[in-house]
Parts: sequence; structure tokens; C-alpha cells
Amino acid sequence: MAEVDEQEPDDWQVELETAVLEGSCDIGIIRNICKGRQVPQELRPAVWKICLNVAGKGDSMESWDGVFDLPQQDVLRQDCLNLLEKYEDLAEEQLTLLSDMESVLTFYAKSRSLQYSPGNGWVDILAPLIPLRLPRQDLYNCFYAIMTKYIPRDCRVDGKPFHLFRLLLLYQDPELCNFLDTKRISAEQYALMWVQSLFASPCELSVVQPMWDLYLQQADPFFLFFLALVILVNAKEQILPMESEDKQVIIDTLRIFPAQLEAEDIEDFCALAQYYSSRTPQSFRKDYQYMFGGSLTAREDAGDEEMLSQALCLPVSVAELLQATEETNGDSVHYFVVDCRPADQYNGGHLSTAFHLDANLMLQVPTEFALAVQALFSAQRTAIAAGSVAGGEHLCFMGSGRDEEDQYVHMVVAHFLQRHTAFVSLARGGYHALYNELVKREEKGDSNFSVRTCIVSTAGEDVNGEPDGRTGAQGASLMNKLSSAVRQKSDVMKEQLSKIKDKLAEGAGPVERHVSSSDKLGKPYRGVKPVFSIGDEEDDHDEMDNFSVSDDEHEVVNLDTWLKKPDVIQHFPCQEVKDSGHLLPSHLLLTSTHMYVLRDNPDRKGMSFIQSRHALTEVVKITSKKRHPDLITFKYGISEEEGVQVTGMERFLIPEAATCTRFIKEQILKVLDATDS
Repeated sequence: MAEVDEQEPDDWQVELETAVLEGSCDIGIIRNICKGRQVPQELRPAVWKICLNVAGKGDSMESWDGVFDLPQQDVLRQDCLNLLEKYEDLAEEQLTLLSDMESVLTFYAKSRSLQYSPGNGWVDILAPLIPLRLPRQDLYNCFYAIMTKYIPRDCRVDGKPFHLFRLLLLYQDPELCNFLDTKRISAEQYALMWVQSLFASPCELSVVQPMWDLYLQQADPFFLFFLALVILVNAKEQILPMESEDKQVIIDTLRIFPAQLEAEDIEDFCALAQYYSSRTPQSFRKDYQYMFGGSLTAREDAGDEEMLSQALCLPVSVAELLQATEETNGDSVHYFVVDCRPADQYNGGHLSTAFHLDANLMLQVPTEFALAVQALFSAQRTAIAAGSVAGGEHLCFMGSGRDEEDQYVHMVVAHFLQRHTAFVSLARGGYHALYNELVKREEKGDSNFSVRTCIVSTAGEDVNGEPDGRTGAQGASLMNKLSSAVRQKSDVMKEQLSKIKDKLAEGAGPVERHVSSSDKLGKPYRGVKPVFSIGDEEDDHDEMDNFSVSDDEHEVVNLDTWLKKPDVIQHFPCQEVKDSGHLLPSHLLLTSTHMYVLRDNPDRKGMSFIQSRHALTEVVKITSKKRHPDLITFKYGISEEEGVQVTGMERFLIPEAATCTRFIKEQILKVLDATDS
């Protein structure tokens, strides 16, 4: 018997072909048959049309007048020709295919009042479709469906999709995200062509087509972000050692990383993306669904872009938090809820599964805060091991939901992110939103989720018209007991620390040291007392009350104009910390002789108040907390023979604190040198 060279198709391929030929096939049937496998080449045109829901659709281009008169028509035609020249097996059909490609892109641009520009991804989207030899009407329908369903709006520099992608990266790998942030590398600088071409630009056709097989089976527009996430996570070992490399070298390395994919990698690649997707909160999909779709009018709020770009971490809806408490699927996201409100609010009413971590401790009593954080991780491990509904690998922090009260909560979240803690999120709307959600469900008759069953109180009193001490059927939860134990232990430690501090105060004066680790302790500058020191600032709260800079109205200026002034040599974004605990977005601007503080105007985007102006010679001391080196205090005053007279003080959270203080120190020394000479 002669040997047969051709491999017999698997049963699932035969089943798929039969389903497609029957004509009643839909994406659900295809997904059940293929189960994440690549589609056979001969079935790909039919399967893709079914997945894109354009099978049997009419000719959308029949109303077109056939005129090619776009401003960039010649460029568009040449770009199409350049693509076709890559396909040697299509040489005989080149003229027909060129006409179809140019017609599709021209009609798409005209019908949607868009302009073609080189590198906008349109031609790249056609690249995997052209080898399918689709009729022109099917080519356009598939192209249109991909552009509207799977390519997010606003693919541009500083666009919303890239702010969202950064939050997803921060959630999964904060170390890598912080590295890129430190290098000032934003996602669109390396991933723009990934996103607007569905990886068709950086990858070979033999890779893109199998990737799209699995992508279209998912029918999930957000799947694109998780594919990109897998690329970055796999590039991590190569990227982190590049700390000393130029920024552009890192960007170029990341940009071409998808080109390393091979066809046999695709199923594992997509399986990893699905894994990351399953380990990510899902409520962001509903919040940002507007990024996709055919409507030319965006439905997002006006301030949404600013909210995304300034978001501290990935937000999670309170509805998803509640749903997670009854999920039994081991693959779903389970949360360890951390209630960061002050003790009186927490005692008045809190989610029964929440662990209490008072955010105020972070600045007021750092030693207690460190102890509480250790207890938090211990309680989390205990709850997970016990199989408790309160246990989860994912940390979700909860404030009150009122911005003026949640400034410290945001600082706590930032603290965990700086420690490269993965799976950190923030409950959107805080406890206020949680309570309202439970009231709403209770009114609808939901017995599983109500104030009575989900909220407990240890105070027995009404707080802001909310819980009044009802504990529900289960009584005090595991988290209540653990949080209570932490508070009791903290009280003991606080007393012990107070005694130690008193003993130290009896026999030792303050020890000061300079910002630079190479500076000698106590070494004076130019015969005056040390200007720069790092140490605990336990007494600074009183000084802040006495010397804080006034918050009276000041001159309003355009921030961008000021940043471009020729005399501005350094600019450091920061947050001013008021003695009330409020954090105010601000900017430190350094000239050769002065330091300016510009505070963002919340009512006028791009505008700022000139909050203060100080000659560098007025800076008499710069200090930071040992446990929080990014919390910097500037003291202003005059140096007299009997010592330094402090006349003012400002405190800031500065992400680049070490760099900032180094520049200011160097500039002060230059001013002093010039004065001496």
C-alpha cells in the first residue's frame, strides 16, 4: 500500500468544516469546536467572517462614487503597494489587490471623515486579510469590523488606552512599571504600533494569522492589553538590567520584542494572556468599554482622561468586591479588603471581611504603621490558609470615598506600590459607595447582599446615618479579631517607644546628617549650621502649625509657559502635604537663584497658582523621614550669629526626592560660592 504524505485532519477540524458549510454556524460554535486552537488555512476566511459577524453582510461600499481624492492619496497608494510587494505568491493579482486595498481605505476614511496618515495602522490591519483573497465587499466588512471592535479609540501620544495599559501593568508587575516610570517611558512610545495594528506591524504574517485565529475566538477587545502585558513581562529580565542605557535604546528594544514570536509560540502566548486576564479585576471592562465601538462620539466623561492618567492604581467597583465573596471558582479574583479609614469610622461600620489599617498612622506614628503592615500580611496568609472568604491574594484598599478624607489612604497605597506589591487596587467610591450599593440591593430584595448581612459595627452607634452596630448572623469576623489584636499590640508598643524616646532625650541631642551618604555628619556649610539633614520629624507638626505658608489666593499662570521659561533649570512634580493631611498636586521649579512652588488649579486644567517663591539663600534646612524618604520638608529662614531663625516651612511628597534635593543642594552651594567671591 502506498504511503500517504498528507496528514489526515483531526476530528475537530472535520467538525469545524461541517459546521461552517452548514451555514448556521456562529462564534459560540466555533469557540466550542476550536477550543483555542489555530484555524486551518482553508477555513480561515469563513471562520474569520463568522467571528467578526460579517458573514452574509451586504456591500457597504455600493454607495461610494469611486473617486480617489484624499489629501494623502498618493502616500496611501504607495503604502499599499509596499505591502503587496512582500507577498511574492500574490504577484499576478497585485493590480486587483492594490485596487481593492486603496478602495477600502479611501472609502473608510471618507465615510468616517478621517484623514489617512502613514503609520496609522490601517495598512497593517489589511496585511493578514489580503492573503485570504476576500472579495472587496468582504475585505471592507472585515476591516471595518476589526477597526471598530478591536482597535481602541484615541491611539495617540498620551491616549487613554495607554494610561489604562499602564494601570494593568502596575497591577501585575509594579516593579517593571516603576522602572519604566522612572525612565519616563510611557506605553505609547513602544506599544503604539502593537495596539493600532493588533500586532500585525511588528510580527510576521505566519505569526499574526494564528494569533488572530485565537484573538477573534476570544471576542474580547481588552484581550489586546493582556497580549501586550505578556510581551512586557517576558521582556522584564532583559529590560531591568538596562538601567544605565539611554531611554531610546530601551524603547527600541521593547518596540521590536513581539518580532521574536514564532508560530509555534502562539497558543502558549494566548494562554498566558488569558491567565493574566483571569487574575485581573473585571470591573475595568465596564468602565472603559467606551474605548471600543463604532460610534464616532465618545461617551466618556470629560474628566475621564485626566482621571486615567492620574489614577494611583487600578480601580475596582464595590459590586465586584461583593461578588468576589461568593465566587467559588478558584481561578477568579479573591480580595483581601483593607479598610484604611480612621478607627472611629471603621468601628462605626465596616465590611465584615475587611482588615483595618489606619492610614493616619503612616505619618503620625510610622513605627505603629510598620507593625500594622506586618500584621496585615500575616492576617492575609492566615485567611488564605483557612479558606476564608476574607482571604485573597489581591489587596483592595478602601477609604471613605471622600477625597478630602482619603489623602492618607492614597499615601498608603503608594507605599505598597513602592514596595513592588502586586495585585494592589483601590475600591472606587470607598465605603460610601459600598454602603449605598448594599442599600440598593437590600431595596431590591437581595438577601445575600444587604447592610444587615455584610456590615458590622463595633461602636454600636450611627456614623453619618450609616451602620448602627448590627453584627449579622456570623458575629465578629476573623478580620475584626485580627485588627483588634493589632490595635492592642500597637498601644503597648507605642508606650514602650515613648519610654525609649524619653531616655534618649535625657542624654543625647539631635543628630543631623546630610542628604548625600558621602557627606560627613555635622559638617557645617560655610561656617553656619548644617542646612541639609535626614531624621525623624516628630516635632515638625508643631512647627508646621507655626510656620506653614499661607493658602491665600495667588497669581494664576499657565504651567506649560512657566516650565518653558529659559531660567527654569529643573522641574519636579510633587504633592504639597498640608498640616491637615491634604495632598495638593504641585510643582517645584528651580532657577539659578530661586525655588518656586506652583500649585495646580483644580478648576482650570493647565493653570497653576504661584503658591510661594523663595530665594535659595532662604533655605536653611531640608529634612526627610527615615521611613519615608520621599516626604521632604523645606524650612526657610535666616542665619544669625546665635543660630537659625525659621520663618516658614513647606512639606512635599516628591517621587524623585533624592534627585530633587541633590539639585537644590548643588544650586545653593553655587549661590553661596558666588556670594563669597
